[in-house]
Amino acid sequence: MKKKIFGRKTAMVLALALTTVSLAACGGSGGSAPASAEPVMDTEQTEFTILGGQSALSPGYTDNEVLNKLQEETGISITWNTMSDSLSEQVNIHIAGGDLPDAFMGVGFSNYELATYGEDGTFIDLTPYITEDVMPNLTKVLEEHPEVRAAITMDNGAIYGLPSGEQMGTAGIGKEKDYSIFTVPQFSMINKAWLDELGLEIPTTLDELHDVLKAFADNDMSATYYGNAPGSTIPLCTGYDQWCWGQNIFYAGFGFTNWINDVCMDLVLTPDGKANFVCDDDGYREAMTYFHDWYAEGLIDIEMFSQTDTQLMSKCQQGYVGVSTWWYIEELMGEYAKDYVFLPVLDGPSGTNNVTVRTGGGTTSGNLSVTSKCESPVNLLKFFDRWYDGEIVMQLQYGPIGVYFTGQDENGVWNSITEEEAQAQFGKGAGELKSTYEVAGPKLILSSYYRDYFHMEDRAIERLTDLYDVWMPQVKDDTTYPIDCVFTAEELEIIDRYRPDFESIVAEQEGLWIKNGGPTDEEWEAYKQNLVDTCGMEELLKVYQDAYDRYAAAQE
Repeated sequence: MKKKIFGRKTAMVLALALTTVSLAACGGSGGSAPASAEPVMDTEQTEFTILGGQSALSPGYTDNEVLNKLQEETGISITWNTMSDSLSEQVNIHIAGGDLPDAFMGVGFSNYELATYGEDGTFIDLTPYITEDVMPNLTKVLEEHPEVRAAITMDNGAIYGLPSGEQMGTAGIGKEKDYSIFTVPQFSMINKAWLDELGLEIPTTLDELHDVLKAFADNDMSATYYGNAPGSTIPLCTGYDQWCWGQNIFYAGFGFTNWINDVCMDLVLTPDGKANFVCDDDGYREAMTYFHDWYAEGLIDIEMFSQTDTQLMSKCQQGYVGVSTWWYIEELMGEYAKDYVFLPVLDGPSGTNNVTVRTGGGTTSGNLSVTSKCESPVNLLKFFDRWYDGEIVMQLQYGPIGVYFTGQDENGVWNSITEEEAQAQFGKGAGELKSTYEVAGPKLILSSYYRDYFHMEDRAIERLTDLYDVWMPQVKDDTTYPIDCVFTAEELEIIDRYRPDFESIVAEQEGLWIKNGGPTDEEWEAYKQNLVDTCGMEELLKVYQDAYDRYAAAQE
């Protein structure tokens, strides 16, 4: 009887996961490389059983017109055993009892589970089937995107699950280079009307911004310009270490931006491929001392460490705030948006800056695995290869042409149904309509699909345009640590042991230094020693370096 690991182990691995979007960074086992396997080319089996997940609003897949058409075109028939509740329990029962379907779909296995089930023979290695003859669409994707292959390849060299993921980048709006929508998480902005009123220029350095913030405070610009209550001006208002509304963009003047990270806070990758934690660098220490001075002068919102994004937005939309961070000026500033412009990335006291960019949405491999019961993997995988056609995957994600997609523009790119059209035709909103037709499984949506097959939403287009035209020209180096690195079981244990305390201590100390001042030489040395002795910084760094080295090698 096979060992039951789906459930408790999944919870453990997901707790290690860096975000809920990317399970790919959480798996891998330390097993030996699989024996070289020849593909099973038997094609007699045409009827298959698949066990997996579906959304709560889905009526199931038996009558799904897109899936049925694909089955007809590939000459197979599938019995769908899908559910939205009790999925983990059913997976455990079937695996533990040896009662395997031909494939599991939409389960969300971690890489740890994939490697474990692959090495004990429950799942087959799909590598021999990813060829131009069997899976031409996926083969083409992996040739053009070696990073996807690296993300689904276990540390033993096998592939036990097909890739899934949703990229959204600047290629989708027709740009030459494809930068993920997450590349620069925070866009900083300043009240230009207040600058003009005071006869000041847009600052280009942190020192200049300091003087501007002091002028905003000294002249109580919220009161004098907008007529708010005396003393209501907040020169600089952000959250603390928050996603799109934190203070981190201002650290660029000291050589780093320690974004909220899908891998590990304060971890960066240097251009020469070396992993590094910035939280013990001299520039980090300088930044803490520098911004404490701002905080002590009252230039930074005293509530930055406790406020929510809703509270931040309320302050901005009442005209209290001179400088803040968000993706969209209009959304954050409301009726005052016309008075604001984006700030440039500001030089620090040394005259330079460096924005540490981050990676995009992750690629997972836990949503389609073929089991050892399947007698004709070739037939089944030819069916799933159709999922890697851009026009097909858009229908599996949103709904069929003629239902969710209503017409094409002059370039043949499909338009989505509007909220009003969905209510009139189907009696439900566009989001509910999507959930009704959406199929769980190995769906990989590349950035280019938004350019070639279907339009992305207007807000995403706006943000990507700002990213490409305003922010990326200011980025000197776009090297980033990939969230799709695959970790071994031993590496996961090290991450589990050290990462929570490491991140907690660094974040807590950063906040204390900004509020209270420091660090002194003695405090700085003690802090660095604590990161090594107690928080396992050197062990963590080795884990991330080794995982990256394997990831890079898998793309060669």
